[in-house]
Parts: sequence; structure tokens; C-alpha cells
Amino acid sequence: MSSDTKHSHTAISGAGLLIALGIIYGDIGTSPLYVMSSILKGAKVPDMIDAHLVLGGISCVIWTLTLQTTVKYVLLTLNADNNGEGGIFSLYALVRRRGAWLSAVAIIGGSALLADGVITPPISVSSAIEGLKAVYPALTQDIIVFIVIGIIAGLFLLQSFGTQIVGKAFGPIMFLWFTMLGVLGMSWIIQNPIILKAFNPYYAYDLLVHYPSGFWLLGSVFLCTTGAEALYSDLGHCGKGNIRISWTFVKTTLLLNYLGQGAWLLGHLDEKLGGRNPFYELMPSWFLLIGIGIATIAAIIASQALITGSFTLVAEAIRLNMWPKVKLNYPTDVKGQLFVPSMNRLLLLGCIGVVWYFKKSENMEAAYGLAITLTMLMTTILLTMWLRMKKVALPLIILFAVVYGIIEGSFLIANMIKFPHGGWVSLAIGGTLMAVMYVWLKAFYIKRRLTEFVRLEPYVDALKQLSDDDSIPKYSTHLVFLTSAERSTEIEQKIIYSIFQKRPKRADIYWFIHVDTTDEPYTMEYKVTEVAKDDVFRINFRLGFRVQQRINLYFRKVIEDLVRNKEVDITSRYESLSKQHVTGDFRFVVLEKFLSIENDFPTVEKLVMQAYFYIRQFIASEDQYFGLDTSSVKVEKVPLVIAPVREVALKRIK
Repeated sequence: MSSDTKHSHTAISGAGLLIALGIIYGDIGTSPLYVMSSILKGAKVPDMIDAHLVLGGISCVIWTLTLQTTVKYVLLTLNADNNGEGGIFSLYALVRRRGAWLSAVAIIGGSALLADGVITPPISVSSAIEGLKAVYPALTQDIIVFIVIGIIAGLFLLQSFGTQIVGKAFGPIMFLWFTMLGVLGMSWIIQNPIILKAFNPYYAYDLLVHYPSGFWLLGSVFLCTTGAEALYSDLGHCGKGNIRISWTFVKTTLLLNYLGQGAWLLGHLDEKLGGRNPFYELMPSWFLLIGIGIATIAAIIASQALITGSFTLVAEAIRLNMWPKVKLNYPTDVKGQLFVPSMNRLLLLGCIGVVWYFKKSENMEAAYGLAITLTMLMTTILLTMWLRMKKVALPLIILFAVVYGIIEGSFLIANMIKFPHGGWVSLAIGGTLMAVMYVWLKAFYIKRRLTEFVRLEPYVDALKQLSDDDSIPKYSTHLVFLTSAERSTEIEQKIIYSIFQKRPKRADIYWFIHVDTTDEPYTMEYKVTEVAKDDVFRINFRLGFRVQQRINLYFRKVIEDLVRNKEVDITSRYESLSKQHVTGDFRFVVLEKFLSIENDFPTVEKLVMQAYFYIRQFIASEDQYFGLDTSSVKVEKVPLVIAPVREVALKRIK
């Protein structure tokens, strides 16, 4: 990825600001649809409009958006970019050398963020579609459920085409949405300006401390900032400058809308909401259908942003060895555009399950937000480590950790009340994802520990002799092995066994390829070592954690460079073909490990490896992940012996 291409995305420009509006703010921008009705459910008399509650609730929202979204994410966290990329895994890649325990922090944060990705599309789309009840009172909840599932299914089916075409329309639509939020809010603030008192943080304090069970309302207040983490994850698409400038506009319109809802509520004190949504009450009746239409499109865009974010998250987890090597597709040439078919199916099933189980958006509010508080806490921990790495003054680091530890800790405790009412759903999804990530990372370290490496040098002469031995039928002109040996002087014992013993593999040239994933997102480098002239070569690829692993393509490019520089001759060595200057054939061998029966395990490792190999059955083989051409790939099974059974009490009888 050239710096120019990256810069064109992240330079501050009108187009960049529109892209930021379209990609980043879907989740946080659709929160006015459900935040206030959620807060009012916590009233002394549920659903009753109470002045104390309205002023305090709006004040809490204003200060949450200021402290949590503006100060923590927009001003502080956006600085912690990994070569322009953001998100919890990019942040982890920056600080992971500061302690192995940080991998647990990243796993908890990443899986909680993915779990919330299953609830965001249902709650956003349901909240928007339920507005139709105000226009068509005869609509039943079952019909609404079917409409919501239809919209979500359509959205997931579109993913495989890439979001480039839709993405261009997102910015202007979201601009229209935020302008609508601001105008609607303003029209009510003018009628009831007393709501502006909510800017005074005293009202927030008063609500949390003096209102009956006021503290627990934080669970509902928190819904206004759930999209802040997505804002950091999408840093690579838009750049810091575009996010900061566009956030000023977005925050202004959000605050105007919340204040407008507060103004409307203050005009209806001591009434019951009775199924009305304060958001839709701001609209004049002639505008209602148009407003619902715009809200629905905004909700779809919010869902799209989260789906795209989930794909990016999974791709990063794969490169950090925290997720199975599933197939990744790049539907368009746009940077960062990615499609993960397996994740798309899982998210679709998860979203349909959530809509089916909860039915109404108000029921989903109970499940929403609990998991994301965990992600925010984990980001705070990683950010604290990053501030230490940047040698920021210790008192400032302590102040940051204490302030955000208290804020997010309070949100987490208040959200715990949601656990029995549906919060357990997002935690169950998050727990499952966490288990998969733990198993994958642990299995990676176990396999690395048990892979036996040998020095390559003693085998070089034997490889040359095998290459010249006419008594053995030729296996391939060029034989290519993928190796995990990090030192160029070493090779896996299993590869040597495969070449010499399993079935002697005679070839003219032996190639060993090693792929190294760097902590920078877009590195694309390679190094060639000639181990034996015209006989044995090793190629080291250094690829960034956001670069597609198309080893077939990269290998071909390296070969072209070597031929051009006359460093290697790839013409077929068969006499008849060599006269025609025919290029020799290439064959890849991928060694796939399986669990040997001859094993005596420690219990934890036994469970981890059994889970690992169980999950492996359901995913594509490594040759597909590395983008190898299936017609020229041979997958060989090799046993993984963790610890051979020590003694066998076998007795010979006559």
C-alpha cells in the first residue's frame, strides 16, 4: 500500500469527511432512536415522564458523549494508531511486547466487540421500523419482525459484492440524517428552552445520587456512546483529521436532538409514554413517513458499518493467531474492503436469532451495551500501556486510568442489571468467541513448542544428490514447501522426512517459503536466500497484518524478478522440453498436522488440542487461506506428537 494511496483516504477533504460520515457514525448516530425511551423505563413509575428524570437523563447523555466519546476516543485514543490503523487489535499489536497477559485483554475486548456486532443491526433496524406503528396502528409485531429479518438478510447478502457502490451513497444519506436530527431537535428547543439547563453536570450528579435507583439508569445512558469503539476501529478508512472534524458536526446534531427530545418530554410531564417514541414525536405528522424512511436507511448504514468492522476484526485476529485461518475475500480494489464468508454467515444467523428471540427493540436494549462496556475497559487497559510506552508523565497516566476506570466500571456495574433480561445473550456469544480465540492462540503456542526444527546445512548435499538421481522418478521440476522456521538456517524435521522418507521427492529445485506477519498493517517485503546454487532457495515474505496472503501470486512475482536478474533458470530440465524453452512445473506441498494417537497429555493441553482439531474440521485447509492454486498443491498429513506414551508394558510369550 503506497503512502500516496493511504494519504488520499486520510487527507482532510470534503470527500474524506463524507466517507467518515458514511462509514463511522452509523451506530452512535442511530442511538437517539432508543436512548430516551430506554431511560424512561427506569422512572419511579415506569414509562412516566418525570422532570427530574428528563433533565438528569439528558445531562448524563451530554456528559457521556463529552467524556467518553470526545475526550477518550476522539482526542486521546485516535493518537494510538498503528501506521494509520485503529481498533483494539491494532492497539494490541503496538503494545503486545509489554507482557504476554495483554493477549487476554485483547481477546476479551475483541470478542465482546464482535458479540455486540450481533445485536447492533437488530436493535437499529427494529427501532426504525417500529416507527411505522405511529402511521399504521394495525401493524402487528410479527409483521415488523418479518420486515426486520428481510432487511437484515438482504444486507448480509449484499456483502459479497463489496460496499464500494453502496458506500458512495452512505455519506450524503448520513449527512441528511444528521441534519434532520439537528433541525428536529432545534425546532423543539426553541419552544421549550428550559431544557438547556441539562448542560449543567449537577443534574446528572443529582439523578445518579438522589433519584430512586438512579445509578442503574447508567445502563440506558450508556447506549448513547456504544458506537465510540467502532469510531476507533475505522480509523484506517478515514484518518484522524476527517474523524475529528466530522465528529464536531455529528456531536452538535446529536446533542440538539437529545435536547429536543427532552424539550418535548418536559412539555408532557406526568403523562405516560404509552408506546410512543420521543424520537418520532419530534416529527410533524406530514413528515413521519419520510422520517421513518430516512431512519431505516440510517439504521441499515449503522449495521453495515458494524459488519465491515467485524470482518476487519476477524482478519486481524487471524494474523495475530487468535482465529482460525478462514477464507478472506477482497471483492473490490478499495483499501480495507474485505469480505469474510464464514463470518458473514455466522453474523446473519446471530442477527436473525436475536430478532426472533427478543422481537421488540425495547427487549433488545436489555441485551445491548453490556458486552461493549467490557471492550471499552479493555481498550482503557491497552491505552494505559501505550501511554507508558510513549513515556507520558506517570501522574497523567494514573489520572487517565483512574478516571476512565471509574466511568467505565460504573457503566459495567449498571449494565450488569441487564444480565437476566437478555444481557446474558451478548455475554454468551462473547464467551463462545473468547473460547475459540483462547483455544486458537494456546494451540498455536503448543504447536510451535512441539515442532522440531533441524539445521538445513547437513541436508543440502543429500538434496543435490536426490535432484541428480535418475533412478527415482521426478516428482516435480520445482518443489515448494511452506515452512514455519523463523531462522533461515533451519527447517522442520517433518519436511526433511517428507522429502527423503515418506516418498522420495526428486525435484530440480527445492523452494522453502516462510511467511512472517508484521505488526505494521501494510508491509510487503521479501528476501531470497540461495542455500545451494541452482538447487535450494529460501524465500522470506514479510507481510503486514492487513495484507491478503496471496502466496501463489507473490511467489510468481519473486520468480519473475529472479529470472529477470538471471539468478535462477526455471526452464524445464527435461531435454525435449528444455529445447522448446518450456517453463518447469511448480508443485506446492502443505503439511497438515493431525493429533497422533500416541500421546500422553497434560489435561489442559489435551482439552485445548481436542477443541482445536474439532474446530479445524469445519474450516477450509491452509492452502486456501494462503491463496495457493489447488491444482498444484499436495496436502500431506503429519502426526503431532505432544508427549509420547512413556512405557509400554508389553510381554513376549513363547
